[in-house]
Order: sequence, then C-alpha cells, then structure tokens
Amino acid sequence: MSHEIAQIVDDEWIRFHGGELEGKRPKAMCKACRDQLERAEAAHAPTTTRLRAICFQCYRAPLDRERALKAARDLDTASLARFQFGLPFEPVNTPRLAMLKAERATARATRQAGAGLYVDKRRRAQIAARHAFDAIAAGLEARQLVLAERDRLIAGAIHAAELQLPESWLPFVVAR
Repeated sequence: MSHEIAQIVDDEWIRFHGGELEGKRPKAMCKACRDQLERAEAAHAPTTTRLRAICFQCYRAPLDRERALKAARDLDTASLARFQFGLPFEPVNTPRLAMLKAERATARATRQAGAGLYVDKRRRAQIAARHAFDAIAAGLEARQLVLAERDRLIAGAIHAAELQLPESWLPFVVAR
C-alpha cells in the first residue's frame, strides 16, 4: 500500500499490469482508464483503490505522440517531393487553347463594333461621373463644413446631376 502511494508522490515510475514491468506515468490516459478513474472519483473511493497499474494504451500514447511530433518536425514542407503527388499534369491542348483564344478575340471585336462601342463609352462616362461625385464629396470633407451645410451642397450636386444626366444613369452614378 505504501508503494502505491509513493507512486503518486514520486510521479516517476508506475507498475504495469502483472507488476513485473515499470514505466513513467503517462500524462494522458486512454478512454477506458479515464472512465474508470471518473467512476472511482464519483464513488469517493480512497486514493489507494483509485490507483491501479496503467494499461498498455496509456503507456503507448506519449510514445505515439512523440513519434508524430518527430515526423512533423522532420517533414520538409518546401521540398519538391511534397508537391509531386499531383504531377504530372495533363498536357496542354494547344490547338484547343488557340481556338478558344480566337473565339474570345472574335467575340470581343463583335462586342466593340456597332452598338457595343457606345455601351462601353457609356459605362466609362458613368464611372467618370461617379469619380466626379467622389471628388466633390472629398473636397467638402476637406473643407470641414458644418454637417448641414455639407449635406446641402451635396444635395445641390445631386440635383445638378439629375438635371444633366439621363435618368437611367442615376442609380450607377448617385448612391443615396
């Protein structure tokens, strides 16, 4: 009995089942040993009955952990061998790639011709108008006007935009 209590105090070596072998007390226990320890603590059993020899899984847990840490430490994540699992890639189908590039260039040229030319110009004009409003707002912010005065000036700029720009542009230019 004094030997079992000494195992807790020393916290160094503990006996295995059968009593013939000894090993260091593991920091982690397997699920079965944790459940047994919880049942013993719930029953308020004295420490001598709660003490028992560690099982083989409890003994192996720190060794397995150390082995996994060593393997992780020795793994070179930047090596070329690490990235070879996905190789070789499929070869590029250059005729198909050339065909796709030609189709895209044709579609782009068609879109730019006729009405598409004006669509692009309109989009650029909307972006320029939006940037002009942003510049006006930044200028008013820099002048550090009273909030009511600044709001009045911004409302005036929006009203001027409503008078000059087509109504369909306003959602793209003025965000309220």
